[in-house]
Amino acid sequence: MKSVAILAALAGSAAAFAPAQVSRTSTSVNAIADMVGGEGPEPMPFSPGSTSINFDPAGFAERSPEWVPWYREAELKHGRAAMLATVGFVVPEMFRIPGAQFSFDAIPNVINAHDALPESMIQIFAWISFIEACTFPAMAGLGKYDRQPGDFSFDPMGLFPTDPEKQKTMQLAELKNGRLAMIAIGGMVSGAAITGNGFPFLP
Repeated sequence: MKSVAILAALAGSAAAFAPAQVSRTSTSVNAIADMVGGEGPEPMPFSPGSTSINFDPAGFAERSPEWVPWYREAELKHGRAAMLATVGFVVPEMFRIPGAQFSFDAIPNVINAHDALPESMIQIFAWISFIEACTFPAMAGLGKYDRQPGDFSFDPMGLFPTDPEKQKTMQLAELKNGRLAMIAIGGMVSGAAITGNGFPFLP
């Protein structure tokens, strides 16, 4: 079961490199003209121009520009899930919710919860599936309306700024933190499973 968790985490990490941000063709460039994330100019070895500008080594946007909004939607979803997962993977190493089955004696390390708490895993999977199903209508209409990928009009605390430049800054921050979190959760789960140790999951 742990191997399944590792593979799932690594698959999420790989998604950090999959989305097509900018293409080498005019069609794909037009497809992402209004999206943030391809601006750079962070150094990027082995890429055209040696920067992160227009970084799409696999050419996803060039081959399927009509799918670019879906790629961005998937990237944002995985990034948001990974950011929550990194917090959810570290915090229980320090604090636990009430219940003998969740105690440090019952589950010394968080990675052990996957096998030790099958009922909890089923609940987590069920809630994730329900939330994902709620997004189906929005996904079906992606590209047909003015909804931007990843925008579900969910901002209960009113944190999203009204200024367009500040909006782009916040969107870029979310994108970059999500990409980092996808890589991080893959490394954390792998380290925890291989070493058998808790945070910081090192030998």
